[in-house]
Amino acid sequence: MTQAIAPLRGSGYLREGWQRIRQPGLRRFLVIPLLLNLALFLALIGWGARQFNYWMDRLMPHLPDWAAFVEWLLWPLFALVVLLVLFFGFSMLANLIASPFYGFLAEKVAEQERGLVSPPTGWREIVMVVPRSLGRECRKIVYYLPRLIGLLLLTLIPVVNLVASPLLLVFGVWMMAVQYIDYQADNDQVGFIDMLRWMRGHRGVSLGFGLPVYVGMLIPLVNLLVMPSAVAGSTLLWVREGPGPRSAA
Repeated sequence: MTQAIAPLRGSGYLREGWQRIRQPGLRRFLVIPLLLNLALFLALIGWGARQFNYWMDRLMPHLPDWAAFVEWLLWPLFALVVLLVLFFGFSMLANLIASPFYGFLAEKVAEQERGLVSPPTGWREIVMVVPRSLGRECRKIVYYLPRLIGLLLLTLIPVVNLVASPLLLVFGVWMMAVQYIDYQADNDQVGFIDMLRWMRGHRGVSLGFGLPVYVGMLIPLVNLLVMPSAVAGSTLLWVREGPGPRSAA
């Protein structure tokens, strides 16, 4: 019974995260990453539009007149490729840039949930944690990129792409869960491999959480609010259902 409702339980954590980040004391960890991610988002949209126009202008003149209908096929196909690159590129870069702030946001949400109180966080603490946060983000990218590239290549193979395309969707959902659950797992000193092992044992709740995050990340501008909500929601998931913090032995 518990396993049957796990995906529904997991999806509810994103909504709870959105409610939590609007509380006093947490907003300060949202403003700077929100502004940075907005600037990144606008820059990537501009780059994507330029690339789309450039390649379409290069490809179209080389088509013979009788093959003009191919243009109608190329436009949606190339637009889809650009959107995928923008989606995965934005997710990866935005989380890399905002990781120190999101790490502290996760820590504060966990403290609230556990009934703990810590000294106020200043700029010095944020700067000090930057190397560790970037290292953990790079660890996720090393896990993520080879699998993503492999699945994208499989989608180009006829027949195989019938299986690879759904797998690419499931992998995207899984990676949204990995991306955000990892913030508090890292704060609790749980290694990346150990966190993945725990998630595989709780696949239903993990994928249930990752699915609405994945969908929200596809919506321009809404994705900027989904990210901090996902940090808070995944922290609540981890605190309530995870293995707990490890001692710094």
